[in-house]
Amino acid sequence: MNCSSFRALISCLCLLPALTLSAQSTTVIKTSRGYVRGAVEKDVTVFKGIPYAAPPVGALRFKAPVETPAWKDTLSCTSFGAPAAQYNGENQGVRGDENCLTLNLYTPDVLPAKKMPVVVWVHGGGMTGGSGMGMNGHAFADKDSIICITINYRLGVFGFLYMGDIPGYETSGNNGLQDCMMALQWIRKNIRAFGGDPSRVSVMGESAGAKLISALLVAPAAKGSFRQLILESGSVNCIRDIATAKAIRQRLMDTLGISDPAALLQLPATTLIPAQAKILGGPKGTNYFGPVTDGLVIKEDALAYVKKHPKKKVRVLLGTNKAEAILFMNMDRRLYTPDSASLSDWFGDNYKYSYAAWKRIQDRPKDTAAIITLSRYMYQLHTFRLAKALAAASRNVWLYSFQQPKNGAPATHADELAYIWYIPGEGHPPANPALATLMHQQWCDFIKGRQLWPHYDAAKTGMVFGENSHVTTPDDYEDPEHPTMGFILHGK
Repeated sequence: MNCSSFRALISCLCLLPALTLSAQSTTVIKTSRGYVRGAVEKDVTVFKGIPYAAPPVGALRFKAPVETPAWKDTLSCTSFGAPAAQYNGENQGVRGDENCLTLNLYTPDVLPAKKMPVVVWVHGGGMTGGSGMGMNGHAFADKDSIICITINYRLGVFGFLYMGDIPGYETSGNNGLQDCMMALQWIRKNIRAFGGDPSRVSVMGESAGAKLISALLVAPAAKGSFRQLILESGSVNCIRDIATAKAIRQRLMDTLGISDPAALLQLPATTLIPAQAKILGGPKGTNYFGPVTDGLVIKEDALAYVKKHPKKKVRVLLGTNKAEAILFMNMDRRLYTPDSASLSDWFGDNYKYSYAAWKRIQDRPKDTAAIITLSRYMYQLHTFRLAKALAAASRNVWLYSFQQPKNGAPATHADELAYIWYIPGEGHPPANPALATLMHQQWCDFIKGRQLWPHYDAAKTGMVFGENSHVTTPDDYEDPEHPTMGFILHGK
């Protein structure tokens, strides 16, 4: 062997450890549509950007999701897929892509015999923003023996624009919801190959994510696709009627100078999304988009449906934060001293209920009266109603209230996320790390099918999480005149 050959052999031998490590750090799994390759991160295997439906573009634009075509070569799933198309405030343009129907899967073990529980995260963002990559699946996968999946779904006009009066687009107002349902179908078909149990699927969401997945309770086609729901600050009040959905569509058409709804189908995202941002007008447009009672995907009033079709086998954990409204009041300062104009921006025709309630407690400091009233009408009222409707037929409902202060202020919207997704030693620790450990464990216990604090029943018991966590009877606020829908817009 000459020197040149010897040096070449030594070079190859030196590469062997690296080649072996590379081979060990990736995993290939066969799914129903083809092979996917994931990578090891922190001792768990992560698959990013797995397509769970066909790209909703071209002939599939504004239509219900369909199964993705099979692929022949192994699909590299080591990078997040594009977020759903949404407004980019920095350049007044569009970020993300219409081709967005992907999921990310974090699994502690890919052995099919494992049969681990699965939690599916559906992100918030007012039904117009956010993505599945916004939360770190390692929080549940690394140490809790739970497969964590985060998904993208269509947002805004692409996910919830009602076009049901145009042939072929009858369910367009529920595209975002149907995307979630399609992701759950994919999970049911494929999760065994990743070490998961298809009979132990929990769907978890916060804010718009919780609102969206609450609609799974009233969509007949979603039956059997999940075992448990975790609803953090969100309920079925997000579901709109057709008249309201059409009124929002009309605002979009007026902004674009269009008289024929069918013309919207041909416009690019670069035209539609900035126009959408104009009609939203900032945070006050949080309630404009969402599922629709279209008579097909969702057939009737949500609470009426829950009462007629009791979910005795579905376990539900739901709750709100003490001062939900502060986040939004700081975005829209008008809400500190609300009037009919500002409240109609947030609640549409329903403004009269919160306005009257605010007036009734004006003897309190103005900001306190506004915080209490708006927190009730934005979230708490609707969560209590759903809890009562579900508990009427089931002992599988647990209610909580998150009340841990932050920087001297009461817990507002989304503050609980840092506690539930707590990863010790990473990022900025929450104000109360011991509470974060407790809450994360409680959520894991629920996902694993274990019992929590006493279930919500006629005694209306719930858990308060805070400096001194305890079981109590929460402020069960009700306004019997208020409709199920949180936002109504008729004839405007």
